[in-house]
Amino acid sequence: MFKYLSRLVVSVLATTFILSGAAVALSLDEIISAEVVRVGVHPNLPPNSVLKPDGTWEGMDIDTGNLIAEALGVKAEFVAVSSPQRVPMLVSDQIDFMLGGLTRNARRAKLIDYTLPTYTESQVVLTTSKWGSLTKWSDFNRDDITLANVRGTVPAQWTTKNVPEANELLLESGADVIRAIAQGRADGTIAVIDNWLLFTKDYPNVEWVVLPDTIYLGYWGIGVQKGNDSLRRYLNVWLFSFQSANKHNALWEQWYGTPPAFPVVPTPYFP
Repeated sequence: MFKYLSRLVVSVLATTFILSGAAVALSLDEIISAEVVRVGVHPNLPPNSVLKPDGTWEGMDIDTGNLIAEALGVKAEFVAVSSPQRVPMLVSDQIDFMLGGLTRNARRAKLIDYTLPTYTESQVVLTTSKWGSLTKWSDFNRDDITLANVRGTVPAQWTTKNVPEANELLLESGADVIRAIAQGRADGTIAVIDNWLLFTKDYPNVEWVVLPDTIYLGYWGIGVQKGNDSLRRYLNVWLFSFQSANKHNALWEQWYGTPPAFPVVPTPYFP
């Protein structure tokens, strides 16, 4: 009986190892040999990335992905990834690295690895003139207010924890959030809105208000599968070179129209 159970345990462990092995990320050398790097980007996150009706991509992340691929000597294959799927797609090896405004935080760092910071983000309140008398994010912690956000994002989780009295409307994209506010289904959002302000132009009859009360400063990074050190270290070396020439700030200004509020300072030090 004991021998049978031992063989069964070994069999289960072997099967688990084989199945998990199928999701092991490609190393830097394997990516170069394959001549393709799979880049995760959001399909509707202007000006970072947009999948156009004709099937082509455009945006800051697309330029970044192509520049990295060019440095590697491979072709960039862009993969559409929604916000909630950014970490799962890395864990399951459906992409080699993830862009898409991936905020670095301790929860995600348990599951994936990050590069050095790429850009910063500041979380604020976006609302309309209806609530113009409110001046602080904490003023929105009331049960007659509905706050919209993108499912699975850091700001959505922050809002749930810190503004518990407000009603919650979770959606799939920034465009959905802005539409919900414009249609009156939500009263505002507490989020990183740099990417979403472009959507407000679709609703010129709405008087949009951004509160000056900044909640926190966060950092984006390029996400890679945990343990894929060869790729992560290469990306860090590339980032240092790219940022030392101030190309990251120039690329941001090209797509956002203004310089970043808190520019990332390049660093040569990384593990």
